[in-house]
Amino acid sequence: MRESSPDGAALRVQPGTRIETPLCRLAQEVAAFTGWRRYGLAFLLGVLLAGALPPVDVTPLIFVAFPGLLWLDEGSRGIWASGRLGYVFGLGFFLAGMYWVAAALFVDIGSFWWALPFAALGLPALLAFWPAAALLVTAVGSSRLRLSPNARICLFVVAWSAAEWGRGQAFTGLPWNLVGYAWSGAFPGALLFLQSAAWVGIYGVSFLTLLAASLPALFGTPSLLPLPALRRAAPAFAAAALILVPAAAGAVRLNLLPTVSTATRLRLVQPSIPQSLKWDPAAAEANFHRLIELSASPAEHPLAAVLWPEAAATFLIERDAAHRDAIAAVAPKDGYVITGALRANPPPGPVTQVWNSIEAVDHSGAIRARYDKAHLVPFGEYVPLRELLPLPKITAGAIDLSAGPGPQTIALPGLPSLAPLVCYEAIFPGAAIDPEQRPAWILNVTNDAWYGRSSGPFQHFAIARTRAVEEGLPLVRVANNGISGVVDAAGRVLAHTGLDAVTYADVALPEAGPPTLYSRAGDWLFLLLLLAGLAPVLVRRVRGP
Repeated sequence: MRESSPDGAALRVQPGTRIETPLCRLAQEVAAFTGWRRYGLAFLLGVLLAGALPPVDVTPLIFVAFPGLLWLDEGSRGIWASGRLGYVFGLGFFLAGMYWVAAALFVDIGSFWWALPFAALGLPALLAFWPAAALLVTAVGSSRLRLSPNARICLFVVAWSAAEWGRGQAFTGLPWNLVGYAWSGAFPGALLFLQSAAWVGIYGVSFLTLLAASLPALFGTPSLLPLPALRRAAPAFAAAALILVPAAAGAVRLNLLPTVSTATRLRLVQPSIPQSLKWDPAAAEANFHRLIELSASPAEHPLAAVLWPEAAATFLIERDAAHRDAIAAVAPKDGYVITGALRANPPPGPVTQVWNSIEAVDHSGAIRARYDKAHLVPFGEYVPLRELLPLPKITAGAIDLSAGPGPQTIALPGLPSLAPLVCYEAIFPGAAIDPEQRPAWILNVTNDAWYGRSSGPFQHFAIARTRAVEEGLPLVRVANNGISGVVDAAGRVLAHTGLDAVTYADVALPEAGPPTLYSRAGDWLFLLLLLAGLAPVLVRRVRGP
């Protein structure tokens, strides 16, 4: 395995060198793996990393996956071997963590069977290039600068974190299952560390997590053995501090930001209509009746709004007075039904444009506010480069959906102002609200019925929960099927529904917290973390070999 001399030059432990600790022996054995054993272990470690994320939520697996990957990489012969290793690790991670994407095609498998290999294998195969790039950059830097083990780990953490940020931006972005989301699930105490998102955002949480999880790889480094016991334990102390200090700060934040309920009462309606029936004309009236029936049930307290999920109204309510009046009939007096709906260009002309929208209908039947989804799903809601790719989109309808202008704040009389998000718009950090008009809460309507009883709905809820912590705002999530619920400004889950439940929940809207550091500074703080992580590498660059 690679090691550094006192002047930083790269060395390799010679055959027969005595390795005095079990971890050194393990690291050397792992680094010596070749062929299928090497790549099989890399794949397995990627799968283990997926197990640290929701819904498995075994967060400590990160302390197995990353040291194992770094030890394997010690045995890489050349930079391209490192790249291949990162690719196989990423393939295991994305196959295990995002297998559920293919479930959407089974709703109409007769039409989209041809896309199944791409969804099940092609998407993970493409995403795996990001971890490959991270290890490739690490190998190039380590080789050219002859980095010490400490500096090599720092470069790896910076490269992986930058790759996660790049994945969230490139080709419209897919920042799903970032390493930082290992703290967004149900692992005991995870919420304490997740509070760091209020200061550095989820990308910053990933950076801190990666650094803490990678430092134990140093226990496989023979150069630690001659050092005094206290210095040998330095990686453990540093890793512990990287977890415990942010967690302690998180505990303080949770104490300073208790849950306080407002007088605003909301009804979350989850009809759990199967996706196979969602757009079936023969089932349309029965589906609509289910929504009306759940909305009309008596409430213990006066409601300010009844909330329906994404595309709950499968008809164009601006053009359908009868259904709009039926919605108005279940709207609270002086309140609203806020529903996900498809919206077309205004009548009386023909339908030429369609938006995936949120619309607020009052008791008189007037549409008082609307929001058009801005971040559309490629191939789901529109086909990129349609002139070159004459493919049908997966969702219903022949017309590609149009995108709205972006984050906005909706202000309605009698209701605290809200930031609307449709479906996976909630996965994009820093793009949840209009910072010029800070709302009092975030409303996320979605439809996870596409993905059945898979990891997808649980991951989606956990990711949306993190936006509440980042922005310091309560989040209300309403799903057709999936997980509906209420999260306060510190990320506490105050109420949630079960998967497949046909139900409603009457909840009190929590108070908003003060603006967070992340809501003011955005990802600039993450950039500072990257620069800090590069400091050992830059020092080595200045000093030279």
